[in-house]
Parts: sequence; structure tokens; C-alpha cells
Amino acid sequence: MGEFTFTVEKPCPVCGESTRVVKTKSKLIVDSTDEDFCVHYKNFNPYLYKIWFCENCGYAADEKTFLGSMSVIHKRKLKEFLDSRKLNMQFVEERGVPDAVAAYKLAVFFAEMTDQSLAKQAGLYLGLAWIYRYSGEQEKELEMMHKAAEMYDLSLMKERYPQNGMSDDTALYLIGAIYYRLKDYEKSTQYLSRLIGDQSLRDRDIQLYKRSRDLWQNVREDQGKAEKGGKK
Repeated sequence: MGEFTFTVEKPCPVCGESTRVVKTKSKLIVDSTDEDFCVHYKNFNPYLYKIWFCENCGYAADEKTFLGSMSVIHKRKLKEFLDSRKLNMQFVEERGVPDAVAAYKLAVFFAEMTDQSLAKQAGLYLGLAWIYRYSGEQEKELEMMHKAAEMYDLSLMKERYPQNGMSDDTALYLIGAIYYRLKDYEKSTQYLSRLIGDQSLRDRDIQLYKRSRDLWQNVREDQGKAEKGGKK
């Protein structure tokens, strides 16, 4: 276990108690990366450890949120909620899929409760989809990807970017990539076309432009195959 992870203690932003959390070592070997930025690593899945969980009160969030500042109002709201229940999750050094899923679902719940950005919530849904992708639970993966795409779309309409460490261009690309994986080629084309039709994107982010163009071509090819297959 020590080959990929190590345990540290951090103060919980809600109850203030010290809690054990597992961190991932940075030297991981990448096997491949999916269209929606899900990275597949050799012999290890770091996504299982993305969400930190307080073993004292039960609060859960990703590392950045866990270590970030929290408003007095949100802290009080969470504390009142957590004080009245006992969340049945225990600290484990080696997480399995059920542990990671439970942690992600809690993080989504607390993100909604504390009015975190829609982009942030979308990222959590996408992270949960990746957990299911690794474990081969396709139906659940697709359900979470749908939620992520809808949430990113809502975010683009309502929020000012950058959000959650990314640009609105990246969010647009992600929606297109998610719909591609969902085999909804029409929707995927709609979002990707907005990017490759934006001439200034080449200057802003040439890598994203190329990635969008390449994926758009894949969408068109796969759509053509699907239509041919449907006509047989």
C-alpha cells in the first residue's frame, strides 16, 4: 500500500478535530487518458482517494475544499446537521470502490448543502462517474455522466468563469466529450462546434482547440458508422 499512498493528519474544517486522510504519491505511471480527462494509471486508481472524510464528524470534500476556508454560516449549518447524526463511515487506509462511492456521494451532498459552485458539483459527479468506469459499472457511470453534463451546462449559463480551476472553453469541451461517451453524437457536435467555430480559441488555448477538433472528427466518424448500422 505504501508504494502509492501515505497517511497524514489534517484538521477538519467543520469540527476542528484532527483526522487521518490518505494522500496519493505523485509518481504514478499513466496508461491512457479518456476524452473527458479521466486518466488510467498503471496498477493503481488514485480517484479512490480524491475525497477526504473526517472520521470524527463525517464531513467529506475534496482536498482543496477540505483545506480551504469555509464561511461561518456554512460551518454552523454543517455542524448542526452532523451533530444530529452518526455517519457510518470509518477510516480505511486502503479504499475499495464502495468506500470511494460513499465518500463521493457525501461530498456531493455537502457541496449542495453549502452552495458550492455548479461547476464544482459537476466535477464531483464526473469524478464519481470515473470511479464507476474503473469498476465497470456502466449503467451507474452513464447516470453520473448525464448529471455532470447537465450541471456543467447549467454552470455555463449561470456562473462566471474561471470556475473550479478551469475556463468556460474547457467546460464546453467537457460537455461535448461527455455526450460523445454517452453516444449522443448530435449534442456532442453542438458543443464541440461552438469551440472549433471560435477562431480566437486558437490564440487562447491551441491545445484545447486541437483536442476539440480531433474529437469533433471522431464524433462525425462514429455518427456515420452508427447511421450506417441503423440502415441495415
